[in-house]
Amino acid sequence: MRVLGIAGWSGAGKTTALVSLIPVLVGRGLRVATLKHAHHDFDVDVPGKDSWRHRQAGASQVIVASARRWVQIHELREAAEPGLATLLAQIEDCDLVLVEGYKRDPLPKLEIHRPAVGKPALYLQDAHVRVVATDVRGLPDCRLPQVDLNDPEALADAVLQHALPRDEVLQRLAAAQVGDSTSATLHTRPGSVAE
Repeated sequence: MRVLGIAGWSGAGKTTALVSLIPVLVGRGLRVATLKHAHHDFDVDVPGKDSWRHRQAGASQVIVASARRWVQIHELREAAEPGLATLLAQIEDCDLVLVEGYKRDPLPKLEIHRPAVGKPALYLQDAHVRVVATDVRGLPDCRLPQVDLNDPEALADAVLQHALPRDEVLQRLAAAQVGDSTSATLHTRPGSVAE
């Protein structure tokens, strides 16, 4: 199993890129999983349904299963939000995990960068960005490989080239968590602008 982050500012088109990319990867015979961080309270359950009522009654975990799919809901209550490493360890039976969000975590990333959004490029300060997908030709300040954001085949090639094995990503996350100075942590690239 390999892992790659899909990073970028809000409005850059991360979800649109993923929705065009996933069918290409699946068409190449890969089993793809996605992991998305939400920045606000969200719910995948429907108020009034039995599973929702179970959670409201205090269940910390609820599994809903059918012949077509199953889902497990963990209610955190007062517990801390699980980190990326914990969530990656939960994923099984796939070849590739695409992580949307977690842009500050030390995982290899494909940055979705649209200069029209008006935000600075992440690759200027994040050494974990390995490739940039953009809608402009040749970003002048970028020394990383660049691919056309609107070319799903090129995006798929870049993803497969730059994704790392899950165990390696988990090691990087663990090293960063304990503050290991030899780990690959978020830092400024030489010659880049500071935040």
